[in-house]
Amino acid sequence: MNTEAAVAGIHNELIETPSLPSPKIGKKAPLPFHFPHHARVDEPGQRHAEVFYLQKQIHSQTPMVIVLADGQHIEGCIEWYDQRALKVRGRDKVLIYKSAIKYMYKVGENGLGA
Repeated sequence: MNTEAAVAGIHNELIETPSLPSPKIGKKAPLPFHFPHHARVDEPGQRHAEVFYLQKQIHSQTPMVIVLADGQHIEGCIEWYDQRALKVRGRDKVLIYKSAIKYMYKVGENGLGA
C-alpha cells in the first residue's frame, strides 16, 4: 500500500464537528448560592481558635454536650468537623450544621460559663 496515498486520503477527508451554541452576549452567569445565615469569610482569629478547640476535643475524645438553637441537647464525642458541620458520635452518629449550634460545653460542666 502506498503510504503517501493513504496520508493524502486522510488529509482530504472533511471532518464535521458539531456546532456549539454561541455564547449569549450581555447575559451574566448566575451567582453561586450561599446559605443566607452563613458568613462568607470569618475573622481569621476566630476561625483559628475554633479549629484549635475542635482539634483538641477530637484528639482527647472529650464527651461534649452540644446545645442547638431550638434547645435540643446532643451528647457525644466530636469525630470530625469541616467549615459548616460537625459529626458527633453518641448514642447515634449525628451530623450537625454549625449554624444550628447555640453553644457547646464539656460533659460535667454546667454550660453557663464559669
